[in-house]
Amino acid sequence: MIHHLTGKLIEKHPTHVVIECAGVGYFVNISLNTFGALPDEEHLKLHTYLQVREDAHILFGFYSQAEREIFKLLISVSGIGTSTARTMLSSMTPAQIRDAIASENVPAIQAIKGIGAKTAQRVILDLRDKILKVYDLDEVSPESGNTNKEEALSALEVLGFARKGAEKTVDAVLRKDPTLSVEGIIKSALKNL
Repeated sequence: MIHHLTGKLIEKHPTHVVIECAGVGYFVNISLNTFGALPDEEHLKLHTYLQVREDAHILFGFYSQAEREIFKLLISVSGIGTSTARTMLSSMTPAQIRDAIASENVPAIQAIKGIGAKTAQRVILDLRDKILKVYDLDEVSPESGNTNKEEALSALEVLGFARKGAEKTVDAVLRKDPTLSVEGIIKSALKNL
């Protein structure tokens, strides 16, 4: 699987971008959230998901890892394909989708074009426990929208630390200095874990 692309932005459209990496131009489907988040710089990095079908290989790109993870969760639901998941991520932010699923907000999910009541209920039924477990929503802190915090927590989990303990340490680090980079958060947290 292609994990991410780092390269030169050749074209930028609301539904797709073309990124040139080592002389190869990749056509990457994106959501409106990613389109809005993309800087108008020449070089960029996109997290990707490659859908392999019998008739095509389709690349989807995401500005953040969180958006890619929500996308992967959505397409795991029966009846939700990649285009529906992309529409959902174009209509709501990953955090809004996560919160709507966690709080069982059927009307919010049903408000997305192409999502009916049954599909909205299936999304909540299939993903609620996963969302609560992955994002540990029993103890959501006010800084939960901080993408640096989320990336640092993911890295600490990969290093083998329990999410709850790591999150308390990272929260303490961010209270002292909320402007820290991801690397800074991780280094400070490792000193205290």
